[in-house]
Amino acid sequence: MMGSSAAAARALRLSARCSHTLPHAGRRNLNVQATSEATSEAARKLKSIEDLPGPSLSTTLYWLFVKGYADKSHLLQGVQRSLYGPIWRSRFGPFDVVNVATPALVAQVIQQEGRYPSRAELPHWKEYRDLRGQAYGLHVDSGPEWYRMRSALNPKMLKLREAWAYAPVIQQVVGDLLRRVELLRSRSQDGATVSDMAAELYKFGFEGISSILFETSLGCLQDEIPPDTLRFITAVNDMLTLSETVVLFPRWSRGVLPYWSRFVQAWDDLYGVARALIDRRIAEIEAQVSSGEPAEGMYLTYLLSSDRLSRAEVYISITELLLGGVDTTSNTLSWALYRLARDGRAQDRLHRELSAVCPDRREPTTEDLSRMPYLKAVVKETLRLYPVVPGNGRFISEDAVVVSDYWFPKRTQFHLCHYATCHDEDQFLHAERFIPERWLGDDGVRAAPGSYQHHPFSFLPFGVGVRACLGKRVAEMEMFFALSRLMQHYEVRPEPGAPVVEPKTRTLLVPGTPINLRFLPRA
Repeated sequence: MMGSSAAAARALRLSARCSHTLPHAGRRNLNVQATSEATSEAARKLKSIEDLPGPSLSTTLYWLFVKGYADKSHLLQGVQRSLYGPIWRSRFGPFDVVNVATPALVAQVIQQEGRYPSRAELPHWKEYRDLRGQAYGLHVDSGPEWYRMRSALNPKMLKLREAWAYAPVIQQVVGDLLRRVELLRSRSQDGATVSDMAAELYKFGFEGISSILFETSLGCLQDEIPPDTLRFITAVNDMLTLSETVVLFPRWSRGVLPYWSRFVQAWDDLYGVARALIDRRIAEIEAQVSSGEPAEGMYLTYLLSSDRLSRAEVYISITELLLGGVDTTSNTLSWALYRLARDGRAQDRLHRELSAVCPDRREPTTEDLSRMPYLKAVVKETLRLYPVVPGNGRFISEDAVVVSDYWFPKRTQFHLCHYATCHDEDQFLHAERFIPERWLGDDGVRAAPGSYQHHPFSFLPFGVGVRACLGKRVAEMEMFFALSRLMQHYEVRPEPGAPVVEPKTRTLLVPGTPINLRFLPRA
C-alpha cells in the first residue's frame, strides 16, 4: 500500500507539472497528454478527507467528558482506531485533524513532509512574538528561515562527539540529584522514602538543561530554590498549561476570560528570566575578552560567537530549547524508576551490568555507556511504554500528499498516534509488559529470539528527519548517567501499599498520581 500511495502522490505532482507543457507540439506532447490522462485517472480513484470516518462532535464530547478520556487521550487513540480503522478524522473546536495509527501510515506522512516540515501551527505563540517584537524561533517560523536557524543550532547538539563535551556538567548535576535524594530520605519517616519523585526529577531536568544552555547553575536542587529560579520554573509550567487552553477560545473571549492575559504574563516571565541569564553570560564573555582571556564556554558561547543567529534569535532559541529539554528527561526517569522498583529481576540485571562495567561504584564515562546495552534497553522500553509525547503533529505546508488511498491538500494537519503504535501487539508482543530484553533480541517471548524486527516507524521517541528532537543527545546522557548512578547507590522499591500509577495526558504523558519510592542503600 505504501508503495502505491507514494507512486500516486508522485503521479499527481507529475500531472500538475505536465499541465504546463501541453502547448508543446509533436510526439512529446502526445506522451505528456497520455501521462496526464493516466495520472488524472489515478487521482480520480483516490478518496478525499471528506470520505474519512470519524466521530461526531457530540461523540467526542461524550468520550472526553462523560467517559473520562479528557486526561487520557492517549488511550482514546486505540479506542478510535478500533472503531474507525487506522486512519480517521477528528474535529473539535478549531481543530480539524487526520489521525494515522499504524507505523506504515506514519511513515507515509513523514516521507512526504517536504524539505521544511512543520509540526503544527501555533498562532497564539506567533501573536505573542508579534506583540512583543520578538524573533519567531523554531516553533513559529517556517520554510527556509526555520531551516537556517535549525542548521545553526544542530552541530553542537546533535553530533555525538560534540554533545559529549557536556558530560562533566551533567555529572555535576547528577551529583546534586544524589545529594538531594539522600537529604529527602533522611527527612522521611522511614528514613528511605522520597515522595513525588517526578517533582524532584523535574528539578533535575530543569537544572541539567539550564546548566548547558545558560552555562550557569540555577540552584533547582538546592533545599531553598532561589526566587528567580522558582519564577522561571513557574513560568514554564504556566505557559505550557495555558498554551493548551488559549488556542481553544476565540479572540473575542479575551475581554471576558483571563487565559490570554495570563498566557502573555507567563511568556513575559519566561522570556524575561531567560534573557537576563543570557545577558549576564554576554557580559561575562565581554569581560573575558577585554582582559585578554579566551571566551571559553559551551552551547550559549558557541551560538553567540558563531554569528549565524541574531541576538534576538539566540534569546528565543535558547528559551525554546529549555521548554523541550526538561520533560523528556524528568518523565522518562520517573517512569523508569517506577517500573524498575516493581521489577526486581530487571533492576538486578541492570545493577549487575553497571557493576561489571564500573566496579566499586566508579562514575560512568561516555565511553562506558557503549558497554551498557541493558541500561539503554531499559530507557528504550520506558520510552516505548510511556512516550513523552503520545502523539505528534505534522502540518502539510508545501504540497498535497497521498496517505493510504486518500488525497490530502496543502494545510492538512496530521496527528501521528505514537502511543497507539508503541502499544500495538502486531509490533510488540506483550505490548503492555515492561520487557527491556526485547531490545536485545533475547526477550524470551518468541520462538526465535532476535528474529523479529518491529517496523522502524512504530517507535520514534525522538522523532525522525530534520524535525527530530534537537536535544536528543543531551537528554540521553542525562537519563543514562542519572539512572546508572542511582542504581549504583540504591535499590529502589515501591512505597508499601502504593497503588498502581497510571499516566495521564497533559500534552505530555505524565504520572497521574505521585510516584513515591523507597531508596535502600546498597551494601
